[in-house]
Amino acid sequence: MRWPESPAATRRGAFVAVAVALFCIQLDFFALNLALPGIAAELDVTVSAAQWTLSAYMLAIGCFFIIGGRTGDVCGRRVTLLVGIALFTAGSAGCALAPGLGLLVAARIVQGVGAAFVFPVSVSVITNAFPEQTRARALGAVFGVANIGTALGPFVGGGFTEGPGWRWIFWLMVPLGLLSLVTALLYVPDSRDPSAPRGLDLPGCALTVCGLAALTLAVERGDAWGWGSARTLGCLAVAAGGGGLFLVREGRARHPLIDLRLFRNLPYVLVTAMGSLSNMAYAVTVLLATLTLQGVRGLSPLLAGTVFLAPALMVAVSGPLGARLGRHLEPTPVMALAGAVAGTGMYALTEVTAWWLYVPVFAWCGLGLGLGYTFAGVATQQVVAPARAGEAAGVLLTFLVTSGAIALAGAAAAISATTPQRPPEEAYDALLRLGGAVLLSTALAVTAATAVRRRRTAPRRTDRAPLRHP
Repeated sequence: MRWPESPAATRRGAFVAVAVALFCIQLDFFALNLALPGIAAELDVTVSAAQWTLSAYMLAIGCFFIIGGRTGDVCGRRVTLLVGIALFTAGSAGCALAPGLGLLVAARIVQGVGAAFVFPVSVSVITNAFPEQTRARALGAVFGVANIGTALGPFVGGGFTEGPGWRWIFWLMVPLGLLSLVTALLYVPDSRDPSAPRGLDLPGCALTVCGLAALTLAVERGDAWGWGSARTLGCLAVAAGGGGLFLVREGRARHPLIDLRLFRNLPYVLVTAMGSLSNMAYAVTVLLATLTLQGVRGLSPLLAGTVFLAPALMVAVSGPLGARLGRHLEPTPVMALAGAVAGTGMYALTEVTAWWLYVPVFAWCGLGLGLGYTFAGVATQQVVAPARAGEAAGVLLTFLVTSGAIALAGAAAAISATTPQRPPEEAYDALLRLGGAVLLSTALAVTAATAVRRRRTAPRRTDRAPLRHP
């Protein structure tokens, strides 16, 4: 069913449906981190067991990003968006009603699958609903609304957990999810890749789910299981085998899940690489800042959360800012600029001690990191054909989520390995400096690669005036 409306109303409705859906997903994820102790206490389980509510969600969302994006291209973005929102909303209600940990984890998996369909399809819905002149601005505004959910997540999670209870985090998602679902049902137009067959590469889907599930599970649980344990090594072996078979399958399939020629698109590869590094740096910086503010500087959780308001605000601003920059600059220079801002911010965080300087430096760092991983979603849509928008977004989001989880696991392992021999603050500073150096060097490399590509593709002049002889 579609409500008859003007093109302007269609665009407004599509924007509201997508923005509310992404806001819910971001708010839900970042709120639940602070609710783990409350979940463990009410369900009479350990905090380590309650951690599966996060791990199961990450498993589901990481495994189905590519499938969700390509399903939208093949079967229609509108129906895929509706299915994703419905799954996320139903999963939220299931989480709120779950009597035990097993059903809570199962409902979180349903949420994760829904979110994995919503995220890449949302990007392509906006890409296809808005004309080229306003597309980047609309995408930037959508990510800005989603980043508000990121900023509010810890406060909502902490407030509900200490107040009416952690279940209200999920109850909040239900009416918001229904609002997004009804709005999408009435206003979102349908679009799909007209050249794609009406079918999916099911063997490719199975291989990508198995490979990504094994990799995500190894990364998420490796620290608890032990990185040299049989379970962790077994998961990594399955991930490597599944990934190799997936590449072989996609290279031979008549209608592949991923067109591997996508990785011959240099701007797309550069944007994806910078976006993944930015997301890795964002995840690690949030972890290290939390440990520094509470463990080193001795702040209470509430005061530490207040300090996080400054970078959270900059992350929210980065969406519209990236859209504005994208109207005047090519995607790769914007990503390089984001890397330079974030890299200098991460390095500067290790040098400041005074509060009056720490907060603005933290905000500067948040601006660069937010611009890097947020604008990546906008930029990929500018460097691929709209017909393949969902596929490109799904691949990008898979890299973002997987790389972020790997970075967190690596940072936790590095801290555990170094803190017995040196003070914790030295380990935190070393990781921040390393991340800043990687971002700065990558920004320089992206700038150089863009310049070389521009020289190679520049048309040669053939209209030179002939030499005149006296």
